[in-house]
Amino acid sequence: MTGGREILHKMKEKACFMASMPDSPDTRGRGGASKRITHGSHLVKGKSNHAMEDCLVCEFKQVHNNDLGLFAIYDGHMGHDVANYLQTHLFNNILKEHDVWTDTVNATRRAYHSTDKDILAKAFELGKGGSTAVTAMLINSQTLIVANVGDSRAVISKKGVAEQLSVDHEPNREREIIESKGGFVSNIPGDVPRVDGQLAVARAFGDKSLKRHLSSDPDVAIELIDNDVDLIILASDGLWKVMSNQEAVDCIKNMKDAKAAAKHLSEMAISRKSKDDISCIVVKFQ
Repeated sequence: MTGGREILHKMKEKACFMASMPDSPDTRGRGGASKRITHGSHLVKGKSNHAMEDCLVCEFKQVHNNDLGLFAIYDGHMGHDVANYLQTHLFNNILKEHDVWTDTVNATRRAYHSTDKDILAKAFELGKGGSTAVTAMLINSQTLIVANVGDSRAVISKKGVAEQLSVDHEPNREREIIESKGGFVSNIPGDVPRVDGQLAVARAFGDKSLKRHLSSDPDVAIELIDNDVDLIILASDGLWKVMSNQEAVDCIKNMKDAKAAAKHLSEMAISRKSKDDISCIVVKFQ
C-alpha cells in the first residue's frame, strides 16, 4: 500500500511539468498586421528539501470557435496538490461559466471563488497547503484577460517597455483587511511579512486553517493586444524576487524562441541566487 501511495505521489509531481502545446498559426491582431504567436515554458526546482511545488499551463485550444491561449502559473506551498488541482480545473471552471464570452471578468472572478470552495471542500484529500495563481487567457489573439491571487506575476512588454498586469498581494499591503477579519501580519526582523505569522502572501487558494483571514478574490485586468505588444511573461516569485519587470523584458526582448527565452530567464534567476522554485512562461508576438 505504501508503494502505491509513493507511485501516486510521483505521478502527481510529474503532472506539474505540463508540456506546451503547438504554437498558434499566424494571427491578425487589432492593428491589422499579421503576427505569429509562439509560447514556451520552463520550470526549475528550488534548493529547498521539498518536492517541486510549481505547476503551469501553457497551451492553445479551440473552444466554441474561439482560438484561446491559456497560460497560468500555480505556485504551491506546503505541498503541490493544490497547485496541481488548479492546473487541472481552474481554466475548465472559467470556461464553464455561462457568461464567459460576454462578461469574462466577472466569469473569471466567480470561477476563482468556486474553485477555491472546491479546494477547501477537498482539504482532507488535497492537504492543508495552498497555492498562488496567475492566469492569462488570450482570446482570438486580440484580448488578454489576466487574473491573479498571490505574488506570481504577469508582465507585458510594449515596444520593449515592461508593464505589470497583475497585483502582488503582499500581507503589508492588505494589513487593514486582514486585521479587520481578526488576523494579524507579523514583521519579524530577518523575515518577510506573514499572515498570522505563517503565509507570505495575503491571497491564495486553499490554506483552510488561514482562510478566515486570507482572501481568494482575484484582481482581474483586460489588455487589448495591438501592434505595440511584443511579449508577455508569466512567472512565479522565484523569478521576481531577484529580477525587476524591465530587467526580465530586457533579458529576452531580442530572443526569437519563446521556450529558450523562458529557460534563459529561469537560468538568470538562478545565477542571481534565487533559491525558490522557478516557473516561467513566455509568449512572443512576432
